[in-house]
Amino acid sequence: MSLITILLNIFLPPLSVFLQKGLGSAFLINILLTLLGGLPGMIHAFLVTSKQPA
Repeated sequence: MSLITILLNIFLPPLSVFLQKGLGSAFLINILLTLLGGLPGMIHAFLVTSKQPA
């Protein structure tokens, strides 16, 4: 995971998820979690961006 990805996960979690997964369910879930509170959105962004493709 690069430094840019880590910074995006912290400051702009939806953008980080969008760049990793595109416009889909993970992006919408992250927007919802970020609106409910910053920390859940950050945690979700780290989980999404840290998974390696199969």
